[in-house]
Amino acid sequence: MLSREKANGLWKDWRLHVIVFAIVIIAESIGQFEFSVGPGVVLLLPMLYAIIIGLVVFFSPLAGEEQSKHAEPLLVLGVALLLAKIGVIIGPDLPEIIAAGPALLLQELGNLGTILVALPIALMLGLKREAVGMTHSVAREPNVGLIMDRFGINSPEGRGVMAVYIFGTVFGAVFMGLIAGFLATLTPLHPYSFAMASGIGSGSMMAAASGSLIGAFPDMENTIVAFAGASNLLSLSTGLYVSIFIGLPLTEKLYRMMEKRRGGGGDA
Repeated sequence: MLSREKANGLWKDWRLHVIVFAIVIIAESIGQFEFSVGPGVVLLLPMLYAIIIGLVVFFSPLAGEEQSKHAEPLLVLGVALLLAKIGVIIGPDLPEIIAAGPALLLQELGNLGTILVALPIALMLGLKREAVGMTHSVAREPNVGLIMDRFGINSPEGRGVMAVYIFGTVFGAVFMGLIAGFLATLTPLHPYSFAMASGIGSGSMMAAASGSLIGAFPDMENTIVAFAGASNLLSLSTGLYVSIFIGLPLTEKLYRMMEKRRGGGGDA
């Protein structure tokens, strides 16, 4: 909980609120753009512009360390409002969500597939134990806590998971927003499947991905938000357990096997 003094300082930080308001006005004024890449469509949403403008402002004299610290709890507040909205939307679409059945319940296992792709690439790039922390999950807060508890913050695994966490925080929403709309228009898969896939346990990434899907399929807006929200909720509640019992042990085992074949030894 924030202390009263700190909370008052947060709300009285006029520079932060002016910067955020200006970014929102600029991003919304630019509006939505889309362009074709082959048979697919890439959607550029206001959230993308807001992230880019925010990064530019962060590295400029306009915002200091004080503003960045004050922005963190406000971001949590914004995500809380988003989750409240999703909760209201999910209600009317519960029959369709229930009808999805095992597909929605087992969607978390889909995240494990990235281990089979990401780990070999990381090892090819010359990474060692850092690859275990980097590739065992999407590296959000619960996964960072798991690696810190298991290996420690100064371990190679700790450095790996923090690298992906920082990268995901900066570029995750941008990537998810671009790839979701592109793949949904390029592939024959149903938009609801991409809505499920957008719920990886990150509110900002889910919002960016579902926003792109809604831009491509506006008539499905409520159901897309409902599937994305339900999927994200399940990922938040089950993702850590999947990482503990399946993701991390699988990554460590594959790492030892691959390093042994490369002649590097499993504990390198």
